[in-house]
Amino acid sequence: MRSYILAVDELSTWIGKAFGWCTFALTIAVGYEIFARYFFNMPTLWAFDLSIQMYGAAFMMAGAYALSVQSHVRADMLYRKTSVKFQASSDLILYFLFFFPACIAFTYTGYNYAAKAWILKETSWNSPAQIQVYAFKTLIPLAGILLVLQGVAEVFRCIIALKEGQWPVRNVEEEELEKVLIKKKKA
Repeated sequence: MRSYILAVDELSTWIGKAFGWCTFALTIAVGYEIFARYFFNMPTLWAFDLSIQMYGAAFMMAGAYALSVQSHVRADMLYRKTSVKFQASSDLILYFLFFFPACIAFTYTGYNYAAKAWILKETSWNSPAQIQVYAFKTLIPLAGILLVLQGVAEVFRCIIALKEGQWPVRNVEEEELEKVLIKKKKA
């Protein structure tokens, strides 16, 4: 279980950081568009579409990474005050009750959506540039698959926590400021 957790965490981290560069491309595209539009009165046809695709790619493909480093939304004010075994058992129930059904539905629907886009060689309907979007739509089922893989790793973490009474160590390079402050207060 631990080797699966580490492998999936590394995969999620690598993909999350790789797609984090979409934010850089998004910033460059929007900056160029603003410069061209307001300083030279020459707006582009492609910047709007590129910014939508870069934002969408970064958002979708960073989901598994966010789950692996616990930066998803949770009612921490109640959760962190409970025992590890209660946390692990409630997480386990919630993963099977809500997370996996939603991710599987997301993946299945996303696959059908992407497959149809590939068959039609779909282009953007909301832009005069009419750029191709079928490759971008392939990210939808891929994001779902990554979430399912990371969800299995989280279930394994819950099982280990139930057995050992403590959470397995996560490979986290960065931490949220709130967590850093809590650790300092406890020390």
